[in-house]
Amino acid sequence: MAEELSSSARKVQDVLKATGLPCQVVELPASTRSAQEAAQTVGCEVGQIAKSLVFRAKNSGKPVLVIASGVNRVSEKRLAELTGEPIGKADADFVRQRTGFAIGGVPPVGHAEALETYVDEDLLRYTEIWAAAGTPNAVFKLSPDELEKMTGGKVTAIK
Repeated sequence: MAEELSSSARKVQDVLKATGLPCQVVELPASTRSAQEAAQTVGCEVGQIAKSLVFRAKNSGKPVLVIASGVNRVSEKRLAELTGEPIGKADADFVRQRTGFAIGGVPPVGHAEALETYVDEDLLRYTEIWAAAGTPNAVFKLSPDELEKMTGGKVTAIK
């Protein structure tokens, strides 16, 4: 139940409710920090995990969010092509400051500021995917269509 969620997970649940989508955040006893851990915990394929990865544009300093299939590694070269500037990894402080969440629990929505967002096209082959919901133990189930709708992200190849 939403009233039993931690504050970060509740924040994500509130954002999901505001979108009008029927997604329900659950907090689990086991860690879902990595795609492998999340897949084992919820009982799905690693590819069904929609991992939210934050990068830092090197020239502008803006945050860039990539929601990638759990089996894929994001190509920084491809991301640089999409953003029009070099891309680097974001450190933990940058991620928390710009999203409001810690690495390992960054959801696809509910960030501290608007993020340029890209959605891995490989997620679209699944009928059901799972995303982080604000903590390393919180997740929610959704469809690729719901992910596109809630994030407004550009669907593209990212690997």
